[in-house]
Amino acid sequence: MIPALMLGLTLVATAAYGAVLPRSGTFQHPGLLHTDADFTRIKSKLATNSQPWVRGYETLVNSTNSQLGYVASPVENLCRGSNAGCTENYSNAFRDFAAAYQHALRWKISDDVAYAEEAVEIVNAWSSTMKTINGASPDRYLAAGIYGYQFANVVELLRAYSGFSGQNLTAAIRLLNEAFLPNNVDFLTQHSTYGPSDVHYWANWDLCNYGSALAIGIVSDNQTTYDFAMDYFHNGKGRGSIGNYLWKTYDDYTAQGQEAGRDQGHAMLDLALIGPFATAAFNQGDDVWAYNDSVILKGAEYAAKYNLGNDVSYTPYLAIDSSGKVVYNQTTISNVSRGDIRPIWEMFYNEYVVKRKLPGTYTKLYADKVRAANGGAEGGGGDYGPNSGNYDQLGFGTLMFTLDGSDAETQ
Repeated sequence: MIPALMLGLTLVATAAYGAVLPRSGTFQHPGLLHTDADFTRIKSKLATNSQPWVRGYETLVNSTNSQLGYVASPVENLCRGSNAGCTENYSNAFRDFAAAYQHALRWKISDDVAYAEEAVEIVNAWSSTMKTINGASPDRYLAAGIYGYQFANVVELLRAYSGFSGQNLTAAIRLLNEAFLPNNVDFLTQHSTYGPSDVHYWANWDLCNYGSALAIGIVSDNQTTYDFAMDYFHNGKGRGSIGNYLWKTYDDYTAQGQEAGRDQGHAMLDLALIGPFATAAFNQGDDVWAYNDSVILKGAEYAAKYNLGNDVSYTPYLAIDSSGKVVYNQTTISNVSRGDIRPIWEMFYNEYVVKRKLPGTYTKLYADKVRAANGGAEGGGGDYGPNSGNYDQLGFGTLMFTLDGSDAETQ
Protein backbone atom coordinates (compact mmCIF):
# COMPACT_ATOMS: atom_id res chain seq x y z
CA MET A 1 0.00 0.00 0.00
CA ILE A 2 1.11 3.57 -0.65
CA PRO A 3 1.41 5.60 2.55
CA ALA A 4 -1.45 8.07 3.06
CA LEU A 5 0.77 11.08 2.37
CA MET A 6 1.98 9.56 -0.88
CA LEU A 7 -1.55 8.75 -1.95
CA GLY A 8 -2.53 12.35 -1.33
CA LEU A 9 0.38 13.64 -3.37
CA THR A 10 -0.55 11.32 -6.18
CA LEU A 11 -4.18 12.41 -6.22
CA VAL A 12 -3.25 16.09 -6.13
CA ALA A 13 -0.74 15.64 -8.95
CA THR A 14 -3.23 13.73 -11.06
CA ALA A 15 -5.87 16.42 -10.63
CA ALA A 16 -3.37 19.13 -11.49
CA TYR A 17 -2.39 17.59 -14.78
CA GLY A 18 -5.84 17.07 -16.24
CA ALA A 19 -8.17 14.18 -16.91
CA VAL A 20 -6.77 10.69 -16.51
CA LEU A 21 -7.33 8.37 -19.44
CA PRO A 22 -9.49 5.56 -18.04
CA ARG A 23 -8.34 1.98 -17.92
CA SER A 24 -10.56 -1.02 -17.31
CA GLY A 25 -9.94 -4.43 -15.82
CA THR A 26 -7.30 -5.83 -13.52
CA PHE A 27 -3.56 -5.69 -14.00
CA GLN A 28 -1.86 -8.30 -16.14
CA HIS A 29 0.99 -10.18 -14.45
CA PRO A 30 3.69 -10.46 -15.53
CA GLY A 31 3.03 -7.28 -17.44
CA LEU A 32 5.98 -4.92 -17.50
CA LEU A 33 8.69 -5.60 -20.08
CA HIS A 34 7.63 -9.22 -20.59
CA THR A 35 4.52 -11.40 -20.48
CA ASP A 36 4.02 -15.14 -20.21
CA ALA A 37 3.28 -15.18 -23.95
CA ASP A 38 6.76 -13.75 -24.59
CA PHE A 39 8.41 -16.57 -22.67
CA THR A 40 6.28 -19.17 -24.42
CA ARG A 41 7.41 -17.78 -27.78
CA ILE A 42 11.06 -17.72 -26.77
CA LYS A 43 11.03 -21.26 -25.40
CA SER A 44 9.44 -22.49 -28.62
CA LYS A 45 12.09 -20.78 -30.74
CA LEU A 46 14.92 -22.18 -28.65
CA ALA A 47 13.41 -25.67 -28.82
CA THR A 48 13.61 -25.54 -32.62
CA ASN A 49 17.12 -24.02 -32.57
CA SER A 50 15.86 -20.89 -34.33
CA GLN A 51 17.89 -17.77 -34.93
CA PRO A 52 18.32 -15.09 -33.73
CA TRP A 53 16.79 -16.32 -30.48
CA VAL A 54 19.60 -18.85 -29.99
CA ARG A 55 22.23 -16.13 -30.39
CA GLY A 56 20.26 -13.94 -28.02
CA TYR A 57 20.07 -16.68 -25.42
CA GLU A 58 23.76 -17.45 -25.74
CA THR A 59 24.48 -13.78 -25.14
CA LEU A 60 22.44 -13.90 -21.93
CA VAL A 61 24.03 -17.16 -20.78
CA ASN A 62 27.52 -15.78 -21.40
CA SER A 63 26.91 -12.54 -19.54
CA THR A 64 29.09 -12.09 -16.48
CA ASN A 65 26.13 -10.89 -14.43
CA SER A 66 23.93 -13.89 -15.24
CA GLN A 67 26.21 -16.48 -13.61
CA LEU A 68 25.40 -18.38 -10.46
CA GLY A 69 27.40 -17.30 -7.45
CA TYR A 70 26.57 -13.62 -7.79
CA VAL A 71 26.54 -11.90 -4.39
CA ALA A 72 24.42 -8.80 -3.87
CA SER A 73 25.76 -5.61 -2.31
CA PRO A 74 22.70 -3.84 -0.87
CA VAL A 75 22.96 -0.51 0.93
CA GLU A 76 20.72 1.09 3.53
CA ASN A 77 20.88 4.56 1.99
CA LEU A 78 21.19 4.63 -1.80
CA CYS A 79 23.29 7.63 -2.80
CA ARG A 80 23.78 9.21 -6.23
CA GLY A 81 25.33 12.63 -6.81
CA SER A 82 28.88 13.87 -6.33
CA ASN A 83 27.64 16.74 -4.14
CA ALA A 84 25.03 14.69 -2.34
CA GLY A 85 26.57 14.86 1.11
CA CYS A 86 26.87 11.08 1.19
CA THR A 87 29.19 8.54 -0.35
CA GLU A 88 28.01 7.51 -3.81
CA ASN A 89 27.07 3.83 -3.94
CA TYR A 90 24.51 3.69 -6.74
CA SER A 91 26.71 1.34 -8.77
CA ASN A 92 25.68 -1.35 -6.26
CA ALA A 93 22.09 -0.91 -7.37
CA PHE A 94 22.58 -0.90 -11.11
CA ARG A 95 24.87 -3.94 -11.04
CA ASP A 96 22.68 -5.91 -8.63
CA PHE A 97 19.42 -5.13 -10.42
CA ALA A 98 20.93 -6.03 -13.80
CA ALA A 99 22.16 -9.32 -12.33
CA ALA A 100 18.79 -10.07 -10.73
CA TYR A 101 17.02 -9.39 -14.04
CA GLN A 102 19.38 -11.64 -15.94
CA HIS A 103 19.02 -14.43 -13.39
CA ALA A 104 15.22 -14.08 -13.54
CA LEU A 105 15.30 -14.36 -17.34
CA ARG A 106 17.44 -17.48 -17.17
CA TRP A 107 14.97 -19.05 -14.75
CA LYS A 108 11.91 -18.12 -16.80
CA ILE A 109 13.45 -19.52 -19.98
CA SER A 110 15.28 -22.61 -18.69
CA ASP A 111 13.06 -23.46 -15.67
CA ASP A 112 16.25 -23.92 -13.65
CA VAL A 113 15.20 -22.79 -10.18
CA ALA A 114 18.81 -22.17 -9.15
CA TYR A 115 18.63 -18.90 -11.08
CA ALA A 116 15.30 -17.98 -9.53
CA GLU A 117 16.72 -18.64 -6.08
CA GLU A 118 19.66 -16.36 -6.71
CA ALA A 119 17.45 -13.62 -8.14
CA VAL A 120 15.29 -13.89 -5.02
CA GLU A 121 18.37 -13.62 -2.82
CA ILE A 122 19.34 -10.38 -4.55
CA VAL A 123 15.85 -8.90 -4.23
CA ASN A 124 15.48 -9.97 -0.61
CA ALA A 125 18.88 -8.51 0.25
CA TRP A 126 17.77 -5.10 -1.00
CA SER A 127 14.26 -5.32 0.46
CA SER A 128 15.62 -6.11 3.91
CA THR A 129 18.46 -3.56 3.83
CA MET A 130 17.56 -0.47 1.84
CA LYS A 131 15.58 2.27 3.57
CA THR A 132 16.06 5.52 1.66
CA ILE A 133 17.41 7.21 -1.43
CA ASN A 134 19.72 9.71 0.16
CA GLY A 135 21.60 12.91 -0.50
CA ALA A 136 21.16 16.59 -1.22
CA SER A 137 21.90 16.25 -4.93
CA PRO A 138 18.96 16.16 -7.38
CA ASP A 139 20.74 13.13 -8.89
CA ARG A 140 18.88 11.08 -6.30
CA TYR A 141 15.86 11.41 -8.56
CA LEU A 142 17.74 9.71 -11.38
CA ALA A 143 18.46 6.85 -9.02
CA ALA A 144 14.81 6.69 -7.99
CA GLY A 145 13.64 6.63 -11.59
CA ILE A 146 16.10 4.34 -13.35
CA TYR A 147 16.63 1.84 -10.56
CA GLY A 148 12.98 1.99 -9.52
CA TYR A 149 11.72 0.75 -12.87
CA GLN A 150 14.49 -1.86 -13.04
CA PHE A 151 13.85 -3.27 -9.57
CA ALA A 152 10.12 -3.34 -10.32
CA ASN A 153 10.77 -5.40 -13.44
CA VAL A 154 12.70 -8.00 -11.45
CA VAL A 155 9.98 -8.23 -8.81
CA GLU A 156 7.35 -8.59 -11.52
CA LEU A 157 9.18 -11.54 -13.09
CA LEU A 158 9.68 -13.30 -9.76
CA ARG A 159 6.14 -12.93 -8.42
CA ALA A 160 5.13 -16.24 -10.06
CA TYR A 161 8.01 -18.18 -8.46
CA SER A 162 6.88 -20.34 -5.57
CA GLY A 163 10.10 -19.58 -3.70
CA PHE A 164 9.35 -15.88 -3.72
CA SER A 165 6.95 -16.03 -0.82
CA GLY A 166 4.15 -13.61 -0.13
CA GLN A 167 6.28 -12.06 2.59
CA ASN A 168 9.16 -11.49 0.16
CA LEU A 169 6.88 -9.98 -2.46
CA THR A 170 5.29 -7.74 0.14
CA ALA A 171 8.70 -6.52 1.32
CA ALA A 172 9.84 -5.75 -2.23
CA ILE A 173 6.63 -3.85 -3.00
CA ARG A 174 7.00 -1.95 0.26
CA LEU A 175 10.52 -0.87 -0.71
CA LEU A 176 9.28 0.32 -4.11
CA ASN A 177 6.45 2.31 -2.55
CA GLU A 178 8.31 3.74 0.42
CA ALA A 179 11.73 4.55 -1.08
CA PHE A 180 11.38 4.85 -4.85
CA LEU A 181 7.84 6.08 -5.53
CA PRO A 182 7.89 9.08 -3.14
CA ASN A 183 10.94 10.39 -4.99
CA ASN A 184 9.30 9.75 -8.37
CA VAL A 185 6.20 11.72 -7.41
CA ASP A 186 8.17 14.47 -5.66
CA PHE A 187 10.31 15.04 -8.70
CA LEU A 188 7.44 15.06 -11.19
CA THR A 189 5.36 17.46 -9.10
CA GLN A 190 8.11 19.73 -7.72
CA HIS A 191 11.18 19.19 -9.92
CA SER A 192 13.48 19.66 -6.96
CA THR A 193 11.92 23.05 -6.04
CA TYR A 194 11.81 24.33 -9.63
CA GLY A 195 8.09 23.59 -9.88
CA PRO A 196 5.78 21.42 -11.97
CA SER A 197 6.25 23.36 -15.23
CA ASP A 198 10.02 23.29 -14.94
CA VAL A 199 12.23 23.58 -18.03
CA HIS A 200 15.46 23.17 -16.06
CA TYR A 201 15.64 19.35 -16.23
CA TRP A 202 16.21 17.34 -19.37
CA ALA A 203 13.58 14.93 -20.66
CA ASN A 204 15.28 11.82 -19.29
CA TRP A 205 14.67 12.95 -15.71
CA ASP A 206 10.92 12.95 -16.24
CA LEU A 207 10.96 9.82 -18.38
CA CYS A 208 12.69 7.64 -15.82
CA ASN A 209 10.52 8.88 -12.96
CA TYR A 210 7.13 8.40 -14.57
CA GLY A 211 8.41 5.12 -16.00
CA SER A 212 9.25 4.00 -12.48
CA ALA A 213 5.87 5.16 -11.16
CA LEU A 214 4.02 3.22 -13.87
CA ALA A 215 6.01 0.07 -13.15
CA ILE A 216 5.43 0.38 -9.40
CA GLY A 217 1.71 0.91 -9.96
CA ILE A 218 1.51 -2.32 -11.96
CA VAL A 219 3.59 -4.39 -9.54
CA SER A 220 1.57 -3.01 -6.61
CA ASP A 221 -1.83 -3.42 -8.33
CA ASN A 222 -2.39 0.26 -7.62
CA GLN A 223 -4.60 1.99 -10.16
CA THR A 224 -4.01 5.46 -8.71
CA THR A 225 -0.26 5.25 -9.17
CA TYR A 226 -0.65 3.81 -12.65
CA ASP A 227 -3.05 6.59 -13.65
CA PHE A 228 -0.71 9.25 -12.27
CA ALA A 229 2.12 8.00 -14.49
CA MET A 230 -0.10 7.68 -17.55
CA ASP A 231 -1.48 11.16 -17.00
CA TYR A 232 2.00 12.63 -16.71
CA PHE A 233 2.97 11.02 -20.00
CA HIS A 234 0.06 12.81 -21.68
CA ASN A 235 -0.20 16.06 -19.74
CA GLY A 236 2.88 16.62 -17.58
CA LYS A 237 4.44 20.07 -17.62
CA GLY A 238 8.07 18.93 -17.49
CA ARG A 239 10.25 18.26 -20.50
CA GLY A 240 9.64 14.49 -20.50
CA SER A 241 5.90 14.39 -21.16
CA ILE A 242 5.34 13.18 -24.68
CA GLY A 243 4.51 16.55 -26.25
CA ASN A 244 7.48 18.27 -24.64
CA TYR A 245 9.89 15.42 -25.32
CA LEU A 246 9.07 14.79 -29.01
CA TRP A 247 8.15 18.38 -29.61
CA LYS A 248 8.81 18.89 -33.33
CA THR A 249 7.70 16.55 -36.12
CA TYR A 250 8.84 16.67 -39.74
CA ASP A 251 7.39 15.56 -43.05
CA ASP A 252 9.97 12.75 -43.42
CA TYR A 253 8.32 10.75 -40.60
CA THR A 254 10.77 11.88 -37.93
CA ALA A 255 10.39 13.78 -34.66
CA GLN A 256 13.06 15.83 -32.90
CA GLY A 257 13.75 14.88 -29.31
CA GLN A 258 14.29 17.42 -26.55
CA GLU A 259 17.92 16.35 -25.99
CA ALA A 260 19.01 16.25 -29.66
CA GLY A 261 20.98 19.46 -29.20
CA ARG A 262 22.62 18.23 -26.00
CA ASP A 263 24.35 15.00 -27.08
CA GLN A 264 23.39 11.75 -28.73
CA GLY A 265 24.04 9.57 -25.70
CA HIS A 266 21.25 11.30 -23.81
CA ALA A 267 19.05 11.51 -26.90
CA MET A 268 19.19 7.72 -27.03
CA LEU A 269 18.78 7.42 -23.26
CA ASP A 270 15.39 9.07 -23.72
CA LEU A 271 14.40 6.24 -26.08
CA ALA A 272 15.85 3.68 -23.67
CA LEU A 273 13.48 5.01 -21.00
CA ILE A 274 10.30 5.56 -23.00
CA GLY A 275 10.47 2.08 -24.55
CA PRO A 276 9.90 0.16 -21.29
CA PHE A 277 7.12 2.60 -20.37
CA ALA A 278 5.33 2.04 -23.67
CA THR A 279 5.81 -1.73 -23.45
CA ALA A 280 4.39 -1.95 -19.94
CA ALA A 281 1.45 0.31 -20.81
CA PHE A 282 0.69 -1.80 -23.88
CA ASN A 283 0.80 -4.98 -21.82
CA GLN A 284 -1.84 -3.41 -19.57
CA GLY A 285 -4.09 -2.46 -22.49
CA ASP A 286 -2.96 1.13 -23.15
CA ASP A 287 -1.42 1.46 -26.61
CA VAL A 288 1.09 4.22 -25.98
CA TRP A 289 3.08 3.05 -28.99
CA ALA A 290 0.32 4.33 -31.29
CA TYR A 291 -0.06 7.71 -29.59
CA ASN A 292 -0.13 10.75 -31.90
CA ASP A 293 0.42 8.85 -35.14
CA SER A 294 3.16 6.69 -33.60
CA VAL A 295 5.26 9.70 -32.63
CA ILE A 296 7.63 7.48 -30.61
CA LEU A 297 8.60 5.71 -33.84
CA LYS A 298 9.21 9.11 -35.41
CA GLY A 299 11.52 9.95 -32.52
CA ALA A 300 13.38 6.67 -32.98
CA GLU A 301 13.68 7.32 -36.72
CA TYR A 302 15.12 10.79 -36.09
CA ALA A 303 17.75 9.54 -33.67
CA ALA A 304 18.65 6.52 -35.78
CA LYS A 305 18.89 8.53 -39.00
CA TYR A 306 21.26 11.08 -37.52
CA ASN A 307 23.36 8.55 -35.63
CA LEU A 308 23.83 6.51 -38.79
CA GLY A 309 25.58 9.53 -40.31
CA ASN A 310 22.73 11.18 -42.18
CA ASP A 311 21.58 14.78 -42.08
CA VAL A 312 18.30 15.55 -40.31
CA SER A 313 16.10 18.59 -39.96
CA TYR A 314 16.75 20.57 -36.79
CA THR A 315 14.75 23.33 -35.16
CA PRO A 316 16.66 25.43 -32.59
CA TYR A 317 15.60 24.57 -29.06
CA LEU A 318 15.02 27.52 -26.76
CA ALA A 319 13.91 27.05 -23.15
CA ILE A 320 13.02 30.03 -20.96
CA ASP A 321 11.97 29.66 -17.34
CA SER A 322 9.17 31.53 -15.55
CA SER A 323 11.53 34.36 -14.54
CA GLY A 324 12.49 34.99 -18.16
CA LYS A 325 15.92 33.38 -17.84
CA VAL A 326 17.19 31.47 -20.87
CA VAL A 327 17.89 27.94 -19.64
CA TYR A 328 18.85 26.36 -22.98
CA ASN A 329 19.47 27.85 -26.40
CA GLN A 330 20.61 25.06 -28.68
CA THR A 331 20.96 26.29 -32.22
CA THR A 332 22.35 23.12 -33.80
CA ILE A 333 22.06 19.38 -33.31
CA SER A 334 24.90 17.92 -31.24
CA ASN A 335 27.33 15.41 -32.74
CA VAL A 336 28.70 14.45 -29.32
CA SER A 337 28.44 10.66 -28.84
CA ARG A 338 27.12 10.29 -32.38
CA GLY A 339 26.80 6.59 -33.19
CA ASP A 340 26.24 5.66 -29.54
CA ILE A 341 25.54 1.95 -29.01
CA ARG A 342 22.67 1.12 -26.67
CA PRO A 343 20.86 -2.26 -26.61
CA ILE A 344 17.39 -0.78 -27.10
CA TRP A 345 16.66 -0.99 -30.80
CA GLU A 346 15.11 -4.45 -31.11
CA MET A 347 12.19 -3.23 -29.03
CA PHE A 348 11.38 -0.39 -31.44
CA TYR A 349 12.13 -2.33 -34.63
CA ASN A 350 10.00 -5.33 -33.73
CA GLU A 351 7.12 -3.36 -32.26
CA TYR A 352 6.75 -0.91 -35.12
CA VAL A 353 8.28 -2.44 -38.24
CA VAL A 354 7.79 -6.18 -37.77
CA LYS A 355 4.48 -6.24 -35.88
CA ARG A 356 2.75 -3.06 -37.05
CA LYS A 357 4.25 -2.92 -40.55
CA LEU A 358 5.07 0.78 -40.17
CA PRO A 359 7.94 2.48 -41.99
CA GLY A 360 11.05 2.36 -39.86
CA THR A 361 13.98 2.26 -42.25
CA TYR A 362 16.52 3.84 -39.95
CA THR A 363 15.23 2.07 -36.84
CA LYS A 364 15.81 -1.25 -38.61
CA LEU A 365 19.29 -0.21 -39.72
CA TYR A 366 20.22 0.84 -36.21
CA ALA A 367 18.93 -2.43 -34.80
CA ASP A 368 21.18 -4.17 -37.34
CA LYS A 369 24.12 -2.03 -36.24
CA VAL A 370 23.68 -2.67 -32.52
CA ARG A 371 23.12 -6.37 -33.10
CA ALA A 372 26.28 -6.67 -35.18
CA ALA A 373 28.34 -4.72 -32.64
CA ASN A 374 27.74 -7.46 -30.06
CA GLY A 375 28.20 -10.63 -32.09
CA GLY A 376 24.71 -10.83 -33.56
CA ALA A 377 22.52 -10.08 -30.55
CA GLU A 378 21.87 -7.22 -28.16
CA GLY A 379 23.54 -7.64 -24.81
CA GLY A 380 22.63 -6.22 -21.42
CA GLY A 381 24.06 -4.78 -18.24
CA GLY A 382 27.76 -5.59 -18.02
CA ASP A 383 28.26 -6.21 -21.74
CA TYR A 384 28.98 -2.60 -22.69
CA GLY A 385 31.25 -1.40 -19.92
CA PRO A 386 31.19 -0.73 -16.17
CA ASN A 387 29.69 2.77 -16.13
CA SER A 388 26.12 3.63 -15.21
CA GLY A 389 25.09 4.62 -18.73
CA ASN A 390 25.75 1.11 -19.90
CA TYR A 391 23.31 -0.18 -17.28
CA ASP A 392 20.51 2.34 -17.87
CA GLN A 393 18.67 -0.23 -19.99
CA LEU A 394 18.16 -3.89 -19.10
CA GLY A 395 18.87 -5.04 -22.67
CA PHE A 396 18.80 -8.50 -24.31
CA GLY A 397 16.26 -7.29 -26.85
CA THR A 398 17.23 -9.77 -29.59
CA LEU A 399 16.23 -12.60 -27.29
CA MET A 400 13.25 -10.97 -25.65
CA PHE A 401 11.62 -8.84 -28.37
CA THR A 402 12.34 -10.51 -31.72
CA LEU A 403 9.15 -11.56 -33.50
CA ASP A 404 8.50 -13.79 -36.50
CA GLY A 405 9.29 -11.82 -39.63
CA SER A 406 12.34 -10.02 -38.24
CA ASP A 407 15.21 -9.69 -40.70
CA ALA A 408 17.47 -10.82 -37.87
CA GLU A 409 16.28 -14.39 -38.51
CA THR A 410 18.36 -14.53 -41.68
CA GLN A 411 21.42 -12.59 -40.54
